[in-house]
Amino acid sequence: MNIKKIIPILDWLPNYNRSLFKGDLVAGLTVGIILIPQGIAYALIAGLPPIYGLYCALVPQVMYAIFGSSRQVAIGPVAMDSLIVATGVSTLALAGSESYISIAILLALMVGAIQFLLGVFSLGFIVNFLSKPVITGFTSAVALIIGFNQFRNLLGADFIQSDQIQYILEDVWLKIATFNKHTTIIGIISVAIILIFRKINKKLPNALIVVVLGIIIMKYFGKSFNDVSIVKDIPSGLPGFGIPEFDLDQIKELLPIAFTLVMVGYLETISIGKSLEAKQDEYRIRANQELIALGLSNMVGSFFKAYPVASSFSRSAINQESGAKTGMAALISVIMVVITLLFLTPLFYHLPKTVLAAIIIVAVFGLINFKEAAFLWRANNLDFWLMLSTFLATLLLGIEYGIMVGVGLSLIVLIYRTSRPYVTELGKVPGSNFYRNKNRFEEVIIDDDILIFRFDAQIFYANSNYFRDNLDKMAAKKGKALKLIVIDAESINRVDSTGVEMLKERIKFYQKKGIMFYFAGVKGPVRDDLFRSGVLQIIGINHFFMRANEAVKFYKTGDRQHQEKYAKYIHQAYK
Repeated sequence: MNIKKIIPILDWLPNYNRSLFKGDLVAGLTVGIILIPQGIAYALIAGLPPIYGLYCALVPQVMYAIFGSSRQVAIGPVAMDSLIVATGVSTLALAGSESYISIAILLALMVGAIQFLLGVFSLGFIVNFLSKPVITGFTSAVALIIGFNQFRNLLGADFIQSDQIQYILEDVWLKIATFNKHTTIIGIISVAIILIFRKINKKLPNALIVVVLGIIIMKYFGKSFNDVSIVKDIPSGLPGFGIPEFDLDQIKELLPIAFTLVMVGYLETISIGKSLEAKQDEYRIRANQELIALGLSNMVGSFFKAYPVASSFSRSAINQESGAKTGMAALISVIMVVITLLFLTPLFYHLPKTVLAAIIIVAVFGLINFKEAAFLWRANNLDFWLMLSTFLATLLLGIEYGIMVGVGLSLIVLIYRTSRPYVTELGKVPGSNFYRNKNRFEEVIIDDDILIFRFDAQIFYANSNYFRDNLDKMAAKKGKALKLIVIDAESINRVDSTGVEMLKERIKFYQKKGIMFYFAGVKGPVRDDLFRSGVLQIIGINHFFMRANEAVKFYKTGDRQHQEKYAKYIHQAYK
């Protein structure tokens, strides 16, 4: 057992040096500066007191630095997961209450336990049923939902909070006249400042800049803005250890939202990790290890009052751009948060909530992926409609149902594509031994008495009828002239019992009509399945060929010496 694979920090820590520390220090300080106001803001999205956003930036980061396979991914509170927490927990308790807080912490333990078990049993592939178009649609919709939910803080109006966009828009329309003038001015100016600084240089701590400006304005000019809502008291001190309270009824009610957080959190982390991995050659992301690391981050974090965490798109990118090379950058960010919790929380007393709303809105609206939507429209219409369906389902039905629709549609598309793969007839390229798709190469030669049939997928219960119907249709077009069918099996990588029985039945059917049945390019494992299933009792071993042109040559010229040599080779390989 390789201990470095189980605990990846042992891979880089023993060789750590001063040159690595320089980049990690700058990155850790930069991410820490951004993380503190973001943590406070995301806790408000989750319906929790601001300090819980900072708690999420402590133990979970340490656990990921030890067990995560990526050295640059930044773990902590994120907008999407925070909104999902608010959506699930708000149905069970009043936002901000002690009961609400304890349920959110219990949810972190549940999410962590599920992620950890998925990783230990190497079940990370389950999440792959969410295709990229589904992720794009889901992420874009959630970004819109999060952004519109923050309009209540940005404009200082009492709009409802919901994960269904139509209810938010209806309430905004009815109550827009009640907006607070001073709150709106500060919020819009904050948005403008963030956007300007992002254009100048993405590495600038724009979130910290607007936070400092907001605090200064409210502290020294607060009498002129006494109607602007501020954060007020944030308790000082580090979180104490405590085991989340267990309630079986609550656990049952939280399971759907927990599985949603498991999938979303893992997808966020693995997608960010893969994009960062491509920019270096020092390490490789391991999907199941990421699940284990996320699981431990959430589980152990829940013992120190953290609600569910995942990786942050923005902070991870800034971490990498700022020069982070190892998990030491995350540990430096933790130190900054510890210092803040111990000594600096009083400084955030005068922080306007509208500034936090501005930070969140700019961050999440950047997740709306117009480029991917345009690309899918050009490249693959089915994927575009899959993305759009997930997007609309998430917007209109809510986050939980949106991800269920996305998974369901992904499975339907997968079944559709595997049950109706591409099929075609091949023809001979003039002056060569190659056979190509007649629909793409107009010059190929098609023999009236020969059908070379290519099927571009495995043959199994879901598509065996489709195989048979298309074979019969092409054979019928040849009419009575047809004397030979050659199955080009180079693209067939598996055949199940249903597929084998269908092939045996078709071979017998065409034999009765005096039509020979050959196979070309059959892969070894597929050939083994055919032989074990009794195909050789219907046709001889000399009906199997290396390539389609050899099958046609044998049929036309009777090149028995070559075929007997290949048949002997197949027989030895099968034995």
